[in-house]
Amino acid sequence: MQITSRPAAGPPVAALVLAAGGGRRLGGRPKALIRYEGRPLVEHAVAVVRAGGCPDVTVVLGAERDRVRSTAYLPGCRLVANPDWEGGMGSSLRAGLAALPSGVSAVLVMLVDTPGVTPAAVARLVAAHRAGAELAAAAYGGRRGHPVLIGARHFAEAAAGATGDAGARALLTAHADEIALVECADVALPDDLDTPADLARWSAN
Repeated sequence: MQITSRPAAGPPVAALVLAAGGGRRLGGRPKALIRYEGRPLVEHAVAVVRAGGCPDVTVVLGAERDRVRSTAYLPGCRLVANPDWEGGMGSSLRAGLAALPSGVSAVLVMLVDTPGVTPAAVARLVAAHRAGAELAAAAYGGRRGHPVLIGARHFAEAAAGATGDAGARALLTAHADEIALVECADVALPDDLDTPADLARWSAN
């Protein structure tokens, strides 16, 4: 895709951490509170996006959201409750997009169960947006993965297409030729944390 240049500084890029999952395949533990490197995954995800250049963070909570609020340390985060979280990631994306502050130029969507995503990967996506990309995604060996970045002009379309567990898939499919794939395999890992085997593998790293 063609990227036009834009000033290095501009309206803020917000982050949206989707942390509503119930961890059904992990014994029903909310993913937000699974421990990784000594703290809940949701704290880790927030720290990563902030270190990567997204100081404004919205976190969407669902499963056991009251316990997550009382257990995780999330100062300065905008916490959004998604009562429909069991319907899939789409409802969390819609809830998060609706809660974003006005004036942001884009949102970086971070899944709470991708602990291999690093601040360097986040920073590369933010830089791609600053260079003109309205849609960007981390790539691993040329294959699209997470996180993804959505420009503000696509927010309404992203929300309209967010159904079930699809998240932003409808938007990204419709605009596949416009997505800036930002290679991140040298600084991040794409794997998510879905099963006890995944948890054991990540814990051993």
